Amino acid sequence: MKKRILTISAGLFFMLSAFQNPCYAIKIGLQTDVDRIGIGASLETSLIDANTNKTVTKFEAMKGYEIIPYKNTMAIALNGKFYQIYSDYVVLKAPAGGFVSAKGKWYRGFLIVQNKNKKLTVINDVELEDYLKGVVPSEMPSSWELEALKAQAIAARSYALANLGKRASLGYDLKDTPEDQAYGGASAETTKTNLAVESTGGQVLTYNMKVIPAYYSASAGGQTINASAAWGNDLPFIRSVPSYDDNVKKNGHGVGMSQHGANNLAKEGYNAYQILTYFFQNVKFAKVSEDTVKQ
Repeated sequence: MKKRILTISAGLFFMLSAFQNPCYAIKIGLQTDVDRIGIGASLETSLIDANTNKTVTKFEAMKGYEIIPYKNTMAIALNGKFYQIYSDYVVLKAPAGGFVSAKGKWYRGFLIVQNKNKKLTVINDVELEDYLKGVVPSEMPSSWELEALKAQAIAARSYALANLGKRASLGYDLKDTPEDQAYGGASAETTKTNLAVESTGGQVLTYNMKVIPAYYSASAGGQTINASAAWGNDLPFIRSVPSYDDNVKKNGHGVGMSQHGANNLAKEGYNAYQILTYFFQNVKFAKVSEDTVKQ
């Protein structure tokens, strides 16, 4: 088995030198079409009207604020009373060294709140690498092998970039649930999973010079399946292989990387790149740039 993986990997691991790794943002939907929200910040900051770039009100540190839709705008609770915000689009930016809060969790980046059809949508606009720091520990236990966590980071980064704009009709790129990728924000971060993200910074899986949606699921029950078996159409970078997760029952679609299989392989000494080139065929590794994403 080990010899087979090493043979598959040969000649595939290199970085496309023309690619750079800039910081750019991704928009993650935290709440959609809700009647009220609670937001806040860990340090003092301001709620900004995104239409005028003017301050709506100051937010005190570590204090929660309730916002509700009001006609086509919003209203915010201050000192026990609701006051109208004459805007349908406000932003709460995390101050330097701080975080913003929604859904009872802390997030990096900033929050966007919009009134759409008299319902509120809350979006976390966050740098890609910071987003991944909240995805990896939400999708894979942080106690697992580092090489498995690194494989997860590369797969999650690839999936996110290949699916930018997937939820554009809702005003963001991806949901924060396993329907896209589970995302727990800064509240989910651990030292080990942050290391997995940072040590693979910008690295993605590509096929024919395009970033692939590197599908993964918890376990495949001993054998992964072709994409056509799950969704009707085959993908050239997906193949059915032994999933090395016979110790757990199937959980998920079974396409692409088995997370339990990745951890079992990592325990046997395989690195993240060998794991990924085992579960995905004819792929190459690259560092992303905005040009990569637009292809």
